[in-house]
Parts: sequence; structure tokens; C-alpha cells
Amino acid sequence: MTNPDPTTTTPLPPDHLADRLTEVFDLVGPLYRRVHRKVELTAPLEGLSVGVRAVLDLLHKQGPLTVPQMGRAQDLSRQFVQRMVNEAAAQGLVETAPNPAHRRSRLIRLTTAGTTTIEAVHAREHALLRTIDGNLTTADVDACLRVLAAMLALFDDVDVNQQAPPA
Repeated sequence: MTNPDPTTTTPLPPDHLADRLTEVFDLVGPLYRRVHRKVELTAPLEGLSVGVRAVLDLLHKQGPLTVPQMGRAQDLSRQFVQRMVNEAAAQGLVETAPNPAHRRSRLIRLTTAGTTTIEAVHAREHALLRTIDGNLTTADVDACLRVLAAMLALFDDVDVNQQAPPA
């Protein structure tokens, strides 16, 4: 059995860690924009905007939610989520339902058409993601998720509804 390389198992000093995490940001930004653009380009196939797709994804994973719950879960403003829900409802992809926990805040849930639509999107994306080259391992993906989760936690205090101070 060989000893693990200490450069891969020893926590990085703060300055070096900051430099390496900047490399992650340098990749995540373009990746996010490319995926966003790809969703926009394929939107005519399903008739979905990026925002509607995000709402459908969330409802598919978590079940019926209120608009405020969706906003918090996605770190998006309630107003933006409401517009996306309205767009999805206009397409027959979501519907409202009574909320036993709160009379004034209705639950939003997927319709049969919404479930079919988001499952078709997931199937198409799954087929695409299967083609990724690189011999990635479970450990590689786990490490990536751990790094991204730590970076996301760094910004937990950011309020999406807060206005930036004037320049």
C-alpha cells in the first residue's frame, strides 16, 4: 500500500486555499452561463424558460411548495418566483392547491403535464451528461460537491432581496 500524497490530503493554508477556490469560481461562472444559455436554446423544445425550469425542478424534487418556500430554497426573490410560477401556470405545468398550514399562501404543485415535461428534460440532460469524458470517480464528484457546498455556505448571509448600496 502506498502512502497518500501529503499535498492532496493536507488542508491548504488560507492564502493557497483562496487562490484555488478562485480557480473554482473561474470555472463555475462560465459553466453556469453556458448551461443557462443551453437551457435557453432548447427552451423551444419544451417551451421552458430557465426560471420555469427551476420551478419545475424544485417541485419535482420536493413536492408542493408555496412561492415563498420556493424563493428561499432557490435563493431567489419571491417576486421572481411568482412570475415564473405564473408563466408555468399559463402553460398548464403547475396549479395551485389549498395549503392546510396557511390559508393565504397556496401550495404550488406540478400538473401531469408539468411532471411529464420536467421528466423529459431530465432524461435529455441525463443522456447528455452520460457522455462526459474524464473517468470521473465517486470520490471526484464527492470532492466537487464538498467544495461547492463550502463555497455556497460562505455566502449564506447574502439576502437575494437586499438592494446593493448605491455606487
